[in-house]
Amino acid sequence: MERDNENKRYDCQRGCIVIGENSSEPQVEYRPGCCKLEVYDWLKGVSQEQYKDIFEVRFKNTRKGIYRNASGQTLKTGDFVIVEATTGHDLGIVTLEGPVVARQMAAKHIDPQSPDIKKIYRKAKSFDIEKWMEATWREQETMIRSRQIAKELGLDMKIGDVEFQGDGTKAIFYYIADGRVDFRQLIKRFAEEFKIRVEMKQIGARQEAGLIGGLGICGRELCCSNYICSFQSISTSAAKIQDLSLNPQKLAGQCGKLKCCLNYETANYADARTRIPRLTEPLQFQDGPAYLMKTDILREIMYFSYDKSSLAKLYPLSAEQVWDILDMNKAGEKPDSLMEDVAPEAPEFVSAVGDDSITRFDHTGRKRKKSRNRGRGQRDARREGNQGADGNGRKDGQR
Repeated sequence: MERDNENKRYDCQRGCIVIGENSSEPQVEYRPGCCKLEVYDWLKGVSQEQYKDIFEVRFKNTRKGIYRNASGQTLKTGDFVIVEATTGHDLGIVTLEGPVVARQMAAKHIDPQSPDIKKIYRKAKSFDIEKWMEATWREQETMIRSRQIAKELGLDMKIGDVEFQGDGTKAIFYYIADGRVDFRQLIKRFAEEFKIRVEMKQIGARQEAGLIGGLGICGRELCCSNYICSFQSISTSAAKIQDLSLNPQKLAGQCGKLKCCLNYETANYADARTRIPRLTEPLQFQDGPAYLMKTDILREIMYFSYDKSSLAKLYPLSAEQVWDILDMNKAGEKPDSLMEDVAPEAPEFVSAVGDDSITRFDHTGRKRKKSRNRGRGQRDARREGNQGADGNGRKDGQR
């Protein structure tokens, strides 16, 4: 949460702005750019009769749901609404309407005609929002105290987040645990301590990163917090297929697990590898063997060198050319030379060592300009001295 000088509080966990929080009548406004798992409505303004009463409602962090409007009121994106809950009612923000909701329902395998779709009771009123804000203020201290209680009971678990229901009568405790945890005593302590109904929800490390949010090493928002709803298994084979360095510090994300983005291009690399030959021995030419030094998988280009200990002279060959040379070698034939038709190239990758050169910020042009000015000043001084001398170059008073 962030604040500014105009008494505004930016609640990025729920995607809203609280204006005049300390006043008697605070105002809450929807802020779409702050929502996690936000969906761009590329069909905005397009109406469809089948989905006119179905809306997407979001709550805290990545929790969202599909609801049916049973209030008879006209709703739009950004409205605060009171929705049906398992017990009591909850308060959320309408974030999507129209035909795009159908795409979301299809992705989540929800039938539009299902009677299990929960209802939107009405738009939220001022006293609903005040009660909701009072409940959200309790979340931080409740999370800290719940961690202390879990530690006192000796439970091997970590409570990552707490979300209060809109009416303040129930709270969801998100936790991480490696094994099974006995909650019977813990739930009793929570009910006595906080005077609420308790729901325990186990999440994984990736889901926790999505709840908390953050920025990746690419400089963008974490994918798990931005758009990923279902997490697929990721293994080191995805890094091997892409010829990435198997460095745990570079392959692991902020959650401590392998990065989700390792799977993004794995299929493309696997498809390209089917057209690239696997070499166990060097290619044979009449002027000597050529060793594989580097492979550009997506471009399907292989780089060879006659010296397997040096990258100074690399000769690129396409995968098709390598297949032809392999067929010739199997038939007992050797091409004349790799240097006849192919010009050597320097490696295209740039080492990070060169980027850290201590002289990269030096401006040689400025130094030359200063030296020219210094020489020009010396020449001017000589001219002034010569003007005060006679024709033989001697000054007045000298013989």
